[in-house]
Order: sequence, then C-alpha cells, then structure tokens
Amino acid sequence: MRANARQREPEIQAFWTEQRLYERLSQQNPGESFTLHDGPPYANGALHVGHALNKILKDIINKTALLQGKKARFVPGWDCHGLPIELKVLQGLSSSERADLTPLSLRQKAHAFALEQVEGQKQGFQRWGIWADWETPYLTLQKDYEAAQIGVFGAMVLAGHIYRGLKPVHWSPSSRTALAEAELEYPDGHTSPSVYVAFPVVELGEALASQLGEAAANLAVAIWTTTPWTLPANLAVAVNPNLDYAICRSGDRHLVVAAELSEGLAVKLGIELTPLCRLKGAELEGIVYRHPLLDRTSAVVIGGDYVTTEAGTGLVHTAPGHGVDDFNTGKKYGLPVLCPVDEAGYLTAEAGPFAGTNVLKDANPAIIEALEAAGALLLQERYEHRYPYDWRTKKPTIFRATEQWFASVEGFRGAALEAIAQVEWLPASGRNRIEAMVGERGDWCISRQRTWGVPIPVFYHRETDEVLLNGATLSHIQGLIAEHGTDVWWQRDEAGLLPAVHAAEAAQWRKGTDTMDVWFDSGSSWAGVLQERGLGYPADLYLEGSDQHRGWFQSSLLTSVAVNGHAPYRRVLTHGFTLDEKGRKMSKSLGNVVDPAVLVEGGKNEKQDPAYGADVLRLWVSSVDYSADVPLGPGIVKQLADVYRKVRNTARYLLGNLHDFDPRPQAEGGDAVAYAELPLLDQWMLQRTAALIDSVTGDFERFEFYRFFQALQNFCVVDLSNVYLDIAKDRLYVSGAGEFRRRSCQTVLHLVVERLAGLIAPVLCHMAEDIWQNLPYPVAEASVFERGWPTAPGDWRRPELEPPMAAILELRALVNRQLESCRKQGDRGSSEGREQGIGASLEAQVQLTLAEGASTTALAEALAWMASSAHPSVDNLTDWLLVSALHIGGEAPEAVLAEAKADGVTVRVARAAGQKCERCWHHETDIGRHPSHPTLCGRCVAVLEP
Repeated sequence: MRANARQREPEIQAFWTEQRLYERLSQQNPGESFTLHDGPPYANGALHVGHALNKILKDIINKTALLQGKKARFVPGWDCHGLPIELKVLQGLSSSERADLTPLSLRQKAHAFALEQVEGQKQGFQRWGIWADWETPYLTLQKDYEAAQIGVFGAMVLAGHIYRGLKPVHWSPSSRTALAEAELEYPDGHTSPSVYVAFPVVELGEALASQLGEAAANLAVAIWTTTPWTLPANLAVAVNPNLDYAICRSGDRHLVVAAELSEGLAVKLGIELTPLCRLKGAELEGIVYRHPLLDRTSAVVIGGDYVTTEAGTGLVHTAPGHGVDDFNTGKKYGLPVLCPVDEAGYLTAEAGPFAGTNVLKDANPAIIEALEAAGALLLQERYEHRYPYDWRTKKPTIFRATEQWFASVEGFRGAALEAIAQVEWLPASGRNRIEAMVGERGDWCISRQRTWGVPIPVFYHRETDEVLLNGATLSHIQGLIAEHGTDVWWQRDEAGLLPAVHAAEAAQWRKGTDTMDVWFDSGSSWAGVLQERGLGYPADLYLEGSDQHRGWFQSSLLTSVAVNGHAPYRRVLTHGFTLDEKGRKMSKSLGNVVDPAVLVEGGKNEKQDPAYGADVLRLWVSSVDYSADVPLGPGIVKQLADVYRKVRNTARYLLGNLHDFDPRPQAEGGDAVAYAELPLLDQWMLQRTAALIDSVTGDFERFEFYRFFQALQNFCVVDLSNVYLDIAKDRLYVSGAGEFRRRSCQTVLHLVVERLAGLIAPVLCHMAEDIWQNLPYPVAEASVFERGWPTAPGDWRRPELEPPMAAILELRALVNRQLESCRKQGDRGSSEGREQGIGASLEAQVQLTLAEGASTTALAEALAWMASSAHPSVDNLTDWLLVSALHIGGEAPEAVLAEAKADGVTVRVARAAGQKCERCWHHETDIGRHPSHPTLCGRCVAVLEP
C-alpha cells in the first residue's frame, strides 16, 4: 500500500530510460505523426505549480497519443534571451567587475547562466515523469535556432513588413528599453496626479473672433491629463470635429470645454462655468494658444474618435512624442515628434526649466507647482486607472518616441484574422480573444536596447544614417550565425560581417546594437523547431496559459502568417492559472505557495510535508477543469492522495488475487474462462469496463481529463470495490483454487487490471508501470506503454445487462440500509442489544416480498434474468446481498430485526439460522455434521476434502 514514491518512481523512470521506451515509441509507432509544440518556459528560476500544470497536461496528451500508436515526438524548449537573465548576471557581479564588462563577456556569462537554469528545470520536469527529447531540446540561444530566426526576420524584411521609424513606444525607464504589448502588465490600484489646465488663447481667426464677440476676450482652452510630465512636450490641443463645445464664462476669463461636460466640470473644478455660446469642434481648428510654461505657441487641431466626453474636458493635450494617437494626429499636421525625455526617464534640456527631473518621480510635482504659479492650474487630483508596468521590473512604463524597428501588422492583419478562423480554439472563447487583440493591435515594436539577445542584423551609414538591409546582407549574416552563433555579431567588425558585395565599403557602415524582442525569438519556433527538425508544420497542437493569446500564440501567428500566410498550429488549447484553496494568487508573502518539489520529494519535516510522489501531482492536473483558474493547497493534496491510494489499493487487490492464475485459455492449458461461459456478474463487470474504456477514450480525445478522474474514481470505488469485489471475496477466498467460480472471477480480474493500467498510464504513469511490472504472469510487453491504448472486444459491450443489474443494486442498497440498522442495534453494549442486532451481514437472513404491480416489474424481471443464469453458484442473490440465507415470498421469519418497504418491495431482516462456519463465516445448519472438520460447513469440507 505504501507506494514509496520517492524511491520507486525514479526506479521506474530509469527502466524507461534503459528501455529507450519514449524514443522507440515516438519514432517507430505505426500510426500517424502527432506534434504538440512546446511553448518555451523562461530559463530562469525554480519550477512552480504553473509549470507543473502546463507540462503535465502536455505529457498526458503525448502519452495518450503514444498509447494510441501515434508517432508523438515532444521537443521541449526554453526561452533563453532577454532582460531577466541579463539582470541576474549583472546582480551577481561587483561594481568593478561590471565596469570591466564588455558586451561579449556579458553575453558569455548570460549564456552560461541560461544553460545552468535549463539544466535545473529539466531535472524537475523529468522527475515529474515527463517524456521528451531531453537530450536534444530546443533553446533559443542555439545556433541553428538563431539562424532560423534571422531567416524569419529576413523573409519579413523582403516582404516589406519590417520598417524603422521614430514612433512613441512603451518605454521602460527601469529596463532602459522599448517593450511590446506582451511585456506589459496592468496592476490594480495605480494612481496618477491628474491635472486640469487652462492654455491661454493668443490668436483667433477673424470669423471666429467676430462670432464669439465678448467671449473671445481672455479665452483659454481647458485640457486634462494624467501625465503632467508630458506637458513640456505639448505641441497641440485636439478636438473632435463632431462634438459640441461651449464657450463658458468663468470669473474674469472664458474657457472652452465640451458642452455636455460643462455642468459636471463646474462642480468638479469648483468654479463658475456659464455657457455663452456653442459651436462644433471643427470650428475651433486653427485657434492658437500659448504654452503656459514655455515660450511656445501651438494650435488647436482636429483629432480622431479618441477625443470623447467620457472623461476630462473634451479637449486633448497632444504630445506627438508621447502617445500613439498624439503621434498620428501630429503626423497629419506635420508637427515635430518632440520627446524631451532620455532613456532613464529624465527630462532633457528641451523641457526648459524642468530638465533633470525624473518623469516618474519629481517632474510631476515640479510642473504642477509651476502651473499653479502661472495661474494655469484649474485642479489637481489623484486619479486611479489602468496603467502599464514593465512585467519584469514591476515598475511603471512611459510612452516615449524613439527610433525603433517595427513589424507592420497592418500589412498582414487581414491574413492573420483569416488564419485565426481556420484554427480550432479550445475553449472556443480563445478565438474571440485573439481576434480582438490582433484586430486592434498597432505595429509590433521588435527592437530592444539590450545586449543579451539575437541582433537585428542591420547596418547604418556613418554619415547619413541610411539603412543597409537587403537579401545579400541578410543571407550572409544568417550563414555566419548558423556557423558561429549570434556572438559573431559582437566578435567581428563591419568588414567581417558584410558580404563580399559590400566589403569594399565596410568603413562607411556601422553595425546596429539593437536586439530582437524575445517574443520574436519564441515566435519563430515554428521555423527553428517544427520546420528545422521535421516535426510537422503547422503543429497539431499548441497548449499554454490563457495569457499567451497576447504572447506566444500571437507572436507565433504573426510571424508565421507574415512569412507563409497561415497559422503555425491547427488547434490551440489554453489553461488557466494556479491559485490557493481560497482562490488567491500564490505568493510567498501570503505563505500559500505549493512547491511542487516539496509535494513530490517531501519537505524537511516529513510529517508535515510527506513525499507524495509525482503521480499525486499528475493526478491533481487530471482532476481540475483547467479551462478556468485551478486551486491547489494542502487540503486538496490530501484528498488527491486518498484517491491515489484508493486506485492503488484496488490494483493491489486485483494483483494479489491473480498470484496463481495462468491467463491462457483453459483449452490451451491455462485458467482463463471464455467470455461466453462467464457468469452474468462477470459479464456485467466487463460491460462496465468496456463502458469505462469508451468514456475515458472520449474524455482524453476532448482533453477533458477531469471527467477521466471522476470516471476512474467511480469505477474503482463503486463498480469494483463496492459491488464486484465485495461480492467476489467469497468466490476468491472460499472456493477451491481451481473451481470455476474462482477461475471465472480471476479471468475478469486479469482482464480488468491490464486495462486499468493502460487507462491510467497517461496520468498515473508510474503506478501504471508498477502494476505492469507486478503482473504475476508473463506478458509479451515489457512496459504497459507497449501494450497500446486499452480496447474492449465487441462482445463485452452488453448494455442490456445494465437495467437488471441496476434494479438488483437498488435492492442491494435497500437491504444494506436495513442490515446497517441491525448492526447499530448489535453495537449496543447490553446482551439484549446484541441479541436484537447483528454484526457482519453474514449473520443475517433476508426475506423479500414483491407486491404485484408496475413498480416491481423491473426487479421481478431482474430476478428472472438472474434465475436464467447457467451459473447459479455465482449468479445468486444470496451471495450478491452478502447474507447467509435468502427467501423470496413465503412466511416472514421469526424475530424480524428490521423491515422496510419501497416501491412494492418488502425487505425483512432476521438472524440467520445455524452456526457460523469458521472458514467461510456463513451461518449454516450443518455445522458439526462432519467429524473431520466439526467447525466447518459442508461446502468448505468439500473444498478441503475433494
């Protein structure tokens, strides 16, 4: 019963390795190929339960495919480039070591660190019983992978999808690099110092001035912003041409605000706002205002639909260097892209008196104070809203215009949306999610200002900044990287990197220093793995967390569509996130983290943290509806361990009763009874087994593993333990070793245990193999995985056995309730109590009376069905009810202990006549009649003295 998983599971894994089981099955299986492409986890940090959920789900699917005879190769991957690894390396160095660091030496240290992390995570995955090409995983730092990635980039360049431009991008001052959407997170509770500001108007067109009359005097346009630090970059105020605006008197000045907001603004700002006239936004175009803090005038311009009355004043402060909408509007009006912020987030000299302040620290208070001093501040207040943070440093980002490399999604957005429609999304809501993201996303910023990554293989003219990026340079660099890896970009100068056709002009060019977004790295895996390794492209399945709709699913889709016009996957399956038992996110501060290593191997305090083994972790993955977020905690682990032990104990019982069984047919000298000769009870058990195989097969094909978990529990606890094995004990323990009633039962046990091992193998892989290694008779296959997916012969499927058996089991439940009430009487301490009750059910006799009528028809038919059996020694109601005697009809027994009526059936329980047989525990009237065995019944004597 003690699985001793900490020792036994590694032994089983060593057996698989020795047998090269995964390698042989994945390459030599007779069926079609099946590819579940692994999304690469990041090569940094210890494995957590999120890793377990993901990788075990994949392994369950792959092992099922292998059992079904498919060639299911699984190449595990790791994402190895990027900022977290670079920071880890830097954090591990002293200040003097950092000062001596070159880009190349940093890359070498990062490379070594990533490989070390991969090795640690790999061992953890293997301990969970995950099967994969562990000796040849794919790493995004491998030469062949990097070369394939450059190939994807090059194909997109030549197709016109890659461009360089000065645009506002999400910039992380804490990382000093541009970020893509997938690298952002939006934590709750962020507040910004929002301000309402009046920009004084200095020039009106004659027509508008005439129209406004007195309202034109001392006029100002009112704006609202949550980023006061962007005000030094203000170059316009945008209005919606179709909105109504009001010129309102406010003390000694006039303010322009959206008409429908005027009343609310008056209350919020605590000022008088008396509307004097209304006009359309289009009529405001061309108004010139003075910047309240800098010596600059700008104009009111027409913006787009982003100018609304949902918040603010209906007039939008426009800084083309600090927002996408602002940039697009500024481009329309030919405004410069002013960005007075450096890479560390400090305002530059272009910000005038605010130069040197940090936009996320002291710039806002300084600017607000200046606005107040200038009489331009209408109101300041804290404003809570969604705000993007760097997902790595957990610090706020800003919009900042820089020269970056972009993938123009606009060039293939339609094709991407068509490709999404061709994919099967599980759950189906995944399609809506990724369609919305792809449909709305802007161009993809793919350049990063880091050292540890794949270089963007571009050259810039030293004098004109002209870009050199063509088929010849791309092909040449790809060849160099395939041979030497991406370090070659840092090892060689321009002369050593340029192709022969440009060699003579090498001195004119300088190589770029940007690296590619890591999402471009992993998003190229369809080329670097599926195509390069011949796994099949598109893949049959991608499976990751639901957050990857904005991450890996999307970057893979975009690169694949841009290059080849279709998605890299046929199906996409997503899972939720892991939470504690109270539905909270796991965190060290809450102390609610479940460490999978401790769950599997045990903790320092074995009583508190026993070693449950990998199969219990795997059982948890199969037990949850992973389409939503899934809980895990100590209580859940204990429940799972109970289920695990129940399945294991059931298997032990089956195996223990097969110690002397030869599974060959009796006609060939074995012990197995032919199906047609089996009693009804045995045929029903095989029908239940066939039904289990059919349902579980469907569960696995639909990836609904929690249904398998429920079906397995029901089969082991109800069908086997509570019914079949409960009844079978007498057949197995009391009958003669070679008697038909025992051999027929053993026939069923061996057929069931082999199939049970096969059905649980994808999930409880170690237990399944343990069962197989402990079969007490020889089998052709060394491993359960070589047997293949369990099947049931056609003649096992006898659904007509279910209704009569259901009627009898209903009767059995009714009888058991009465027996239990008698047991409770027998448990009383007094002799009177013991006389009125019974202990074991074999101390009882039962009398049944069936009233005439429709309500008893099903039971009457079931009793007739049982009476028709050719094997009354097995198919008899006395044994099935586990009592010593049964009477149908007739007189009620004397001294009835319990009586119940239900649906026309009357059940009466009384103490059985006779004495208890010392061997079979039945109460019989012939005890003492056999001199050689005075304490045994005649049946037992016949077994002992045949």
